[in-house]
Amino acid sequence: MTVPATLTGPSRDHLDWPFFDNSHREFATQLDAFAKSDAMTMIDHTDVDAACRRLVRALGDAGILKVATGASETDPLIDSRLVCLARETLAWHDGLADFAFAMQGLGTGAIGLSGSVALRAAVMPKVRSGEWLAAFALSEKDAGSDVAAMACAARADGDHYILDGEKTWISNGGIADVYTVFARTGEAPGTRGISAFVVLADDPGFSIAERIDVIAPHPLATIRFESCRIPASRRLGDPGEGFKIAMRTLDIFRASVAAAAVGFGRRALDEALSHARERQMFGAKLADLQLTQAALGDMATGIDAATLLTYRAAWRRDVQKLSTTQEAAMAKMTATETAQTVIDRAVQLFGGRGVRTGEITEKLYREIRALRIYEGATEVQKLIIARELLKTK
Repeated sequence: MTVPATLTGPSRDHLDWPFFDNSHREFATQLDAFAKSDAMTMIDHTDVDAACRRLVRALGDAGILKVATGASETDPLIDSRLVCLARETLAWHDGLADFAFAMQGLGTGAIGLSGSVALRAAVMPKVRSGEWLAAFALSEKDAGSDVAAMACAARADGDHYILDGEKTWISNGGIADVYTVFARTGEAPGTRGISAFVVLADDPGFSIAERIDVIAPHPLATIRFESCRIPASRRLGDPGEGFKIAMRTLDIFRASVAAAAVGFGRRALDEALSHARERQMFGAKLADLQLTQAALGDMATGIDAATLLTYRAAWRRDVQKLSTTQEAAMAKMTATETAQTVIDRAVQLFGGRGVRTGEITEKLYREIRALRIYEGATEVQKLIIARELLKTK
């Protein structure tokens, strides 16, 4: 997304909040410098596959992927606030850049959590450098929010597993080099009989069944396993632990979805403010009208509330070392729903120009919609919050 001359980047006022320290402020400066590089200013949205590959390599070269994947195999810790700052900043500038960054973390989070030393050493450096692209393969046609309905299966065969079935809505599907795949292994009914595996794009029996086009173009596909034989050493954790591994991974990165939504919403607010100050209407500026001022007030308050919830969740995980299942769900739900409302309001303020193809507001409108669905739809977040409340209250 092109940045108008009047807008230089996202606001950094919230970096003064007590959730952050100097390392986060220094990283924000690094992100701002990256945002001005050719890697960001010359993204070719007509070829999203090639654009993602270039973005991931550039993010790796800049050292930014380390915050999503861990600095090294001996230093695998992930600072959620750094991940959130990266996603908020990249989303403000360009949704495809945010996507490229986020998938490197989500796609290998389970490997960092549960992979063997040898597996981490084989995969993580290549993903961290941007040489390999990663993907997270959990969803199926009839098993999205209802993971227990998973049908993709893996059966033990000596020192190998054989995978059969399909996964769909897989981000980076078709261009990823390494996939974290969840399949039913049958140790117990429901989610207790799912295991996690690492599949490489050149494994025999692995194929791309279908590329999927969506309203905000990103690499997306249905992937297929037909007697796909992989070494048992590529299983993550123990048999039957796949669901727990998936949920631990999502808990780490769910707050970052909220941060991306904050970035999109903040960009919409910035665009609306700039437009309102310049647009002439009824003999005055659009910004002089009380209805406009009321809209801007609602938008700013919503963004601040979402930002507070987002970084509260990240801070709780980083500093207090506590579970953030409830807090991350609150942040994800609030930030994505708020950003949708803020962007819709920005489109309204722009009038007909707001829905013109290629306008920033039109792009933001398409970008935000999926965030209310993926990594747990809003309705699922409500159930998670209620479940956590009922455990403790």
